[in-house]
Amino acid sequence: MADLPLHPDTVAVHAGRSDLAALGVHAAPIDLSSTNPLPDILHGGDSYESMANGGHPLPEGGNVYARLWNPTVARFEEALAELEHAEAAVAFSSGMAATTAMILAHTTAVGKHHVVAVRPLYGGTDHLLDSGLLGAEVTFCDEDAVAAALRPDTGLIVLETPANPTLDLVDIAAVVEQAQGVPVVVDNTFATPLLQNPLDLGAAMSLHSATKYIGGHGDVIAGVIACTEETAQALRRVRAITGAVLHPLGAYLLHRGLATLPVRMQAQQANARALVAKLQDNPAVAEVFYPEVDDVRGIVGRQLRGGGAMIAIRLVGGYGAAEALTGAVRLFTHAVSLGEWTRSSSILRLSRTVRLQPRPVPGRTSSGCRSGWRTSTTSPRIWSGRSPRRHRSPRPSEAGSRTVARAEGRRVTMDQ
Repeated sequence: MADLPLHPDTVAVHAGRSDLAALGVHAAPIDLSSTNPLPDILHGGDSYESMANGGHPLPEGGNVYARLWNPTVARFEEALAELEHAEAAVAFSSGMAATTAMILAHTTAVGKHHVVAVRPLYGGTDHLLDSGLLGAEVTFCDEDAVAAALRPDTGLIVLETPANPTLDLVDIAAVVEQAQGVPVVVDNTFATPLLQNPLDLGAAMSLHSATKYIGGHGDVIAGVIACTEETAQALRRVRAITGAVLHPLGAYLLHRGLATLPVRMQAQQANARALVAKLQDNPAVAEVFYPEVDDVRGIVGRQLRGGGAMIAIRLVGGYGAAEALTGAVRLFTHAVSLGEWTRSSSILRLSRTVRLQPRPVPGRTSSGCRSGWRTSTTSPRIWSGRSPRRHRSPRPSEAGSRTVARAEGRRVTMDQ
């Protein structure tokens, strides 16, 4: 009888542990070796060559060096790939390291020099693309302008859904249809593999800041990309050359975190839904943003299996009200990040909307938004200030307020 498909909750607990029985252990071990013995020059060299070009270690050649391969990292990658319905996954030292490798592998490494980026987008990604540091030209656009933004040298389309910080939803399948074969990468950090699987909708890659929900405990910085094995080879090659490897201890903690991801997300999403109901009735709140509210296109249910744990709100009183709130809370920590569950995991953050003066940026254009404007991101996080496309229950008296608060299950984040 054919194996029955496992529920995602079961996959989260058991994936990435296929070699434990042969090792004679029950709990996944941590391999901290920085280097490994070579059986001989010939086989060790062949294994090194295989991994340096993005492949796997050869059975007779060993793992050689931890910058190329580590079994603890590989177990986490195997588990994440299974959750994302992908052939492979590649882990990195941070979400931005993963983003950098993804851009390099699909632009410079293949002779392509153009990227299409759908806004709103995580500020770090937006800033990296806009900076030109990686040598790629960028066209920023809305999701319905992707096809018009394509060029013969477009190597990658980047989007995030739900988006940070506005929680805008992007129709992944619709963007893939416009892509004309150009690889589409989806930042899936807010949704996690439990609520959304971009590869099932035609995307080439699903990217996560594993620091957030996947780790879930606020003690790991990491990034990971789920993809085909062919794409994984290109990403591993960049990782081997640049050295943006994930430490084995971090991989161990992330793998362990996956086992509790289903119960954490279920509880955090339930808390978020309860908060949405209360915030909608709160006179101090001018506007509430949440994927399950006013989802006129029906993306929740068709693409996203739930609203998740992030909420955005617009406060009556603008920036002053947001600043007062961050200074008055008692149970929340005023800090960045999200996805944590343990300890004092309620986090409050205030970010100021900053729009720099118009300045032409050679080689970088915008389609569907203000052309030639550069948006820079620092800490606290800067949001480009573009109004969300979907407006949820605004109070007319507060139209034009730029203060946004974001809440996530057990935490609230303030953005202006």
